[in-house]
Amino acid sequence: MKRILLALSLAAGLSGASLAVRAQGLPVTRAPGGAEVYIISPRDGASTGQQVTVRFGLKGMGVAPAGVDRKDTGHHHLLVDVKVLPAAGQPIPKDAHHLHFGGGQTQTTLQLSPGTHTLQLELGDQNHVPFDPPLVSKKITIHVK
Repeated sequence: MKRILLALSLAAGLSGASLAVRAQGLPVTRAPGGAEVYIISPRDGASTGQQVTVRFGLKGMGVAPAGVDRKDTGHHHLLVDVKVLPAAGQPIPKDAHHLHFGGGQTQTTLQLSPGTHTLQLELGDQNHVPFDPPLVSKKITIHVK
């Protein structure tokens, strides 16, 4: 099974040197050493209005749109009120709690309901699959008035 999946990945033009194959069946891009993803703003514990601008940070890698296979790049996914990280080797879900920024965006403005919310970034590869090891930010908590 792994050989077939690796062959399919290579036939699709993906670099064998940058891929691992998970038991779930999807190729996973290895994260370069020292890479980090983080939330620039808002700060952990901040009180905000219902409209919140979130700025994304990335160190040791570049940002590229989804679908672009370029070494040491990925794109952001913002996890809003997510308790469990997306499964390794599977595309990050796309729903109200898993926001995709496949255009290479590095910030967004959210409309959040009053209350306490958590925010966390996860970098995905060109196929929205988490890196190996996963590149996730520290989870922050904000209080929306």
